[in-house]
Amino acid sequence: MLKLSLYIFTCLILLSSCQSNDKKKAESIEFKNVNSSIAKSFSDFKTQDTFKIELTGRKPEDMVLNFTIKNSKGLEIYNVKLKGTELVGNTDPNIDLSKEKDQVIFLKTIASDFFSEDNFLEPAVMADDKADNNTPDKALYEALKKSGLNGFKYRLGKESNVYIAWDEKEQKVKVYYKCC
Repeated sequence: MLKLSLYIFTCLILLSSCQSNDKKKAESIEFKNVNSSIAKSFSDFKTQDTFKIELTGRKPEDMVLNFTIKNSKGLEIYNVKLKGTELVGNTDPNIDLSKEKDQVIFLKTIASDFFSEDNFLEPAVMADDKADNNTPDKALYEALKKSGLNGFKYRLGKESNVYIAWDEKEQKVKVYYKCC
């Protein structure tokens, strides 16, 4: 009788542990890091630069969106690291991101859509555009009008877009507009 009770007890423990593992699997999010790149004319009309986006981490508090641009010679000309928690925290308050699963999906969507055609600005500044209070470097803005170089924009949150372009004078990528 003792052996039978021990056998039943062992079976119950094994059964309950299998069920909790199945529940964990059902609740977990299949995670695959986002890692993509694209070649576009940016710092020079004659060559293409490589834009790369990488999303790493498994939980929103550990996730980092790393965005880099390398010129045609392979030199890094721009790098920004965006924390997952900052991107989630700066989003539209009407979007429900209270669950970790939804936050991860949101961050993966941002990374996947990073290189949408709308973000590549050709040219960076149109000839009839005028600098306003959202223009941190008016001289660069005017130089971009004349050069016709391309730009790129990316989101930091609900009402925060960063517009970047190559500054020929300083030979580096700079923010030329920051707005909604």
